Amino acid sequence: MQGGSTGIGYGLKYQARCIADVKADTDHTSFLTGTLSLKEENEVHLIRLSSGGTELVCEGLFSHPNEIWDLASCPFDQRIFSTVFSSGESYEAAVWQIPELYGQSNSPQLECIASLDAHSSKIKCVLWWPSGRHDKLISIDEQNIFLWSLDSSKKSAQVQSQESAGMLHHMSGGAWDPHDVNVVASTSESSIQFWDLRTMKKTNSIEYSHVRNIDYDSKNKHMLVTAADESGIHIWDLRMSKAPVAELPGHSHWTWAVRSNPEYEGVILSAGTDSAVNLWFAAPASNDELTSDSLSNSTTKWTESLLHTYNDYEDSVYGLSWSSREPWIFASLSYDGRVVVESIKPHLPRK
Repeated sequence: MQGGSTGIGYGLKYQARCIADVKADTDHTSFLTGTLSLKEENEVHLIRLSSGGTELVCEGLFSHPNEIWDLASCPFDQRIFSTVFSSGESYEAAVWQIPELYGQSNSPQLECIASLDAHSSKIKCVLWWPSGRHDKLISIDEQNIFLWSLDSSKKSAQVQSQESAGMLHHMSGGAWDPHDVNVVASTSESSIQFWDLRTMKKTNSIEYSHVRNIDYDSKNKHMLVTAADESGIHIWDLRMSKAPVAELPGHSHWTWAVRSNPEYEGVILSAGTDSAVNLWFAAPASNDELTSDSLSNSTTKWTESLLHTYNDYEDSVYGLSWSSREPWIFASLSYDGRVVVESIKPHLPRK
C-alpha cells in the first residue's frame, strides 16, 4: 500500500543520519537527533511530540563539536546520551549529559561525562544496557568490541574487557540481546557474530554477507531481523540459523535500517536509500501468536505483507526509531535533516 506522509514534520538545519527514542522519558514521546555537517557547528535536538499529538516541539538545542554518526539515549536517565563523531579522519565516542536547566538557557552546553577513548579503529556504534539502570556500555569499532563501566557521578568510563573480531572481519554495528544481557550481536561484511560478554568470546556466527543493520525482536526470544544492502530483510530464528525463516523484499535500493516493534508482534519498520520507509507484518501463518514451538518448527510457513509505504521524502532515510512510550508511533530521519513522526494505527493488521 503506497501513500504519502500524513505525519508531523520537523526540520534540522543541517544534514543528519541519527535519531533515537528517549526511552527514559516516561511523560513525553521524545526523540534525540544529531546533525552531520562537515563545515558547520553540529547540533543535537531534543524534540517532543505535543500533548495533542499535532506538532513536534524543540525542547532543547545543543551544540556538538563534530559530525554525529551514531546517537543512542540512556535507557534510565533522559538527560544522558552517547554519540559517535568524526573529527577529520579520526572517530571518537563520548557520553554526554544535558544540563538540568536547559530550557532556561539560550545556548546551553552539553557536559561530557566520559570519553570512550580506548579505540584505535573506526568506531561504529555505542550500545546501552537494554533496559533498567545499569552502568555497562558496549562500543564497537571495525576491529574490536569493548565492554565499559560508566560512572556518571565521577565522570569516567573504564574498560572492563575487550576482544578482537579478527583480521578477516570488519565490524559495522551491533545489537544487545534484550532477552539475554550477556549476549551482543555484531555485524560485519560477511557474517553476524554473537559474543558472550562474560568471557568476551564468540559463541556463534551466521555466515551472511553485507548486513547493514540488525535488531532483536523484543517480544520473542531467539528472533532477530536483519537488513542487507541489496538482498532485503531477513528474519532469523537463532535456534536454526543456517537460513532465515522469512524474507521480505526490502527496498528498491539499499535497505539501511530495520526495527522490530517493541510491543506489536510481527510489526517491522525498514528504511532505505530509495527515500522510503516500509511498514511490514511477518508472522507464522499457522498461529495467531508466535510460540516457541511454532518458531522452532522448520516447516512453519510465514505470512509476510507490506502494510504501508511512507514515501514523502526527498532524500535517503537513514534514521529510524520506534517510540517505547507509544509503540504505535515512530520517527524517521532523512539525510536532508527532515524528521517525520507517524502513527501506524491505521495500518495495523486486524486480529
